[in-house]
Order: sequence, then structure tokens, then C-alpha cells
Amino acid sequence: MNLPFLRADILPAVCQAFQGHLADRGELGGMKFDNLRVVVTGASREFGRALAIGFAHLGAEVFVSARTVEAAERTLADVMGSARERIHAFGCDLSRPAEIREFARRVGEHTGRVDLLVNNGARWLDGVELDDASDDQIVETIESTAGGTVLMVKHFLPLLRASQRPDIVNMVAVRGPDTAGRSTAHDAFYAAKSAQAGFADILSHRLRSSGVRVFSLYPPDFSTSDPRSVEWEGAGGDPDEKPTTQALFECIVYAVEQPRDCFIRSFHFEPR
Repeated sequence: MNLPFLRADILPAVCQAFQGHLADRGELGGMKFDNLRVVVTGASREFGRALAIGFAHLGAEVFVSARTVEAAERTLADVMGSARERIHAFGCDLSRPAEIREFARRVGEHTGRVDLLVNNGARWLDGVELDDASDDQIVETIESTAGGTVLMVKHFLPLLRASQRPDIVNMVAVRGPDTAGRSTAHDAFYAAKSAQAGFADILSHRLRSSGVRVFSLYPPDFSTSDPRSVEWEGAGGDPDEKPTTQALFECIVYAVEQPRDCFIRSFHFEPR
């Protein structure tokens, strides 16, 4: 199934076509989404926004957060038709524990359960030298990416445990030396992502017996290009071609719709 996820700058223009593509469909692969409750962090741009819009158009009720409520509401504004009613926007700075607690509390006022928590939010930090970032930037990057993921799980776990089909997705993306040579990310960003990955690994084991599945995505880099564009039409010929937003979204959908005794720990992406 081809889902039209697009560059952030042209996303609003094709939401109507996206809605038409999924109109009157509450299921994908035989699984209904119209009763799914989804939380997505970092949903104001790119992959997080694509996830929020994708699940909303498949019938799920989606609770999105960004560092400011204004940023989260921009995602809401990009959704067309009745799907807009299924997205709720919140401000939540993942480096601030009080805001995470408040986010969980407010979501709990809307719903008694969460079926899918997507930890997508992370503070990007650029720089190939330690001195390229200030102490405050380094601390905030680690707090929002690693600490934010831990606290999101901690405070949303009661709502997840109230679900009959709880899943946690972690967008780790980069980790370790395999990707270090191809990225301009700061050392602190790698440290934060490695901590996030380690947390996801142990969490997958410790929550498994209670029925909460935890899986992570590890694309080193990916494209958010328009499927209708020349760039998209040329996809497939380059052996170093990046994974697409569409591919990542479909991986999540695939994992979520598996039988509950199927535990997919991670998706790793490599150049073809």
C-alpha cells in the first residue's frame, strides 16, 4: 500500500488526496484502526507529523505533542476533513519532567487508555567537535532525548497497561560507530540516542510478560520526499538510496498489526 507522505513544505497541498485514498477505510491488512489511541511526540515536523496524519487518516485518535502547543497545532492544521477531529495537540518540552507529567494527565482526561506510544521527539544537536555546543545544549539534548523517552514511558505506562494491545515505538535512528562517519550530529546526540536504545532494549524484556511490546526503528537517515515528485519516481536505482517516510510508517503499521504473541524488537535499515 502506497501512502502519500510528503515533504513538510508541500504536505498540506496533498492531504486531501491522502484522505481520498483512505476514505471510508478503518482497517489496514484486516486490522481496524478506528478504535486505536495513539500518542506521538515530536509531531510538529517531518516524520512525527507524517505519523500523526497517517494514523488519523486511518481512523485512529491521535494525541500529538511538540515543544510548544503552537507547533503541535500546525500539524492539526494540515489534516483535512473528519480526520482533523481525531487529532489533539499538546505542548510538551521533553526536557521538562513537569510538562511530561502534565501531558500524560491531560491525555488521561480524554481517554482511559493508550494503545500506541511513539517516542519520536528528540533534540537534534549539530557539531563534530565537543566544543561546537554549549554545556546547556548538551544537557538539554540528553535530557529531552534519553530522559524524555524514559519519562514518557513511565508516565504513560498506566494508560498503556489499560489497553488490550499496548505497543511502544522508539525512533532511535542513529546509534554507534556504524553511522558516525556519515552524520554531523554532535557527540551528545549520539550519547542520548545510545541511551535511548539501551532503555528500549531492557524495556522490551521487562515489559514483555505484561503484554506491552516495545520495538525500535534504526534508519541512519531517511527521505521525506513527495511520492509524486521526480525525486520519488527515480527511487530504486541508487544502491545508497535512503529509506522513505512511507517505508518507516509501514514498518510501524506492520508491527502493530501482528498477533499479540509476536514480538518484533527492532527494524534495522541498510543501504541496498
